[in-house]
Amino acid sequence: MKRIDEPYAADERTMLNAWLDWHRATVFLKCEGLSDELAQRSLIPSSPLMTVAGLVSHLRWVELSWFEHDMLGGPVLPPWTADDPDKEFKVSGVPLAQLLEEYEQQCARSSEIAASLDLDAEAVIESKRGRVTLRWLLLHMIEETARHNGHLDLLREMLDGTTGD
Repeated sequence: MKRIDEPYAADERTMLNAWLDWHRATVFLKCEGLSDELAQRSLIPSSPLMTVAGLVSHLRWVELSWFEHDMLGGPVLPPWTADDPDKEFKVSGVPLAQLLEEYEQQCARSSEIAASLDLDAEAVIESKRGRVTLRWLLLHMIEETARHNGHLDLLREMLDGTTGD
């Protein structure tokens, strides 16, 4: 996924999509050249599931859950359960390239869904926050992806010293 600079002036939908795509593409930059071994390495004692690989998996499942399940009402067979609510972070042995491919495919699907709906379209499934609109969801996904890019920044620097972008 190639990162394209967002426009400085555009309509609301274009800006929302551009910023989300920019943050999605940043995930790929943060992972570029990282070995599977390092992508799986846990560095934070209080958050042992926070690995580069785990974050990529989490972002993929968040995209699927919000866009396909909540917005469209489609079935979701997420890895998490009531007994293991963080299971999507547990991807030991799954190659980073596979996780990134799955994330890229899900981002493409999420973008298709977003393009098919009006910004004021309400989610079919009511979340714990109530019934959200596509506008809210796009803003939330920008925030969610940007926050995890910050985590990826820190993890990458701690893993191999890579900084920037």
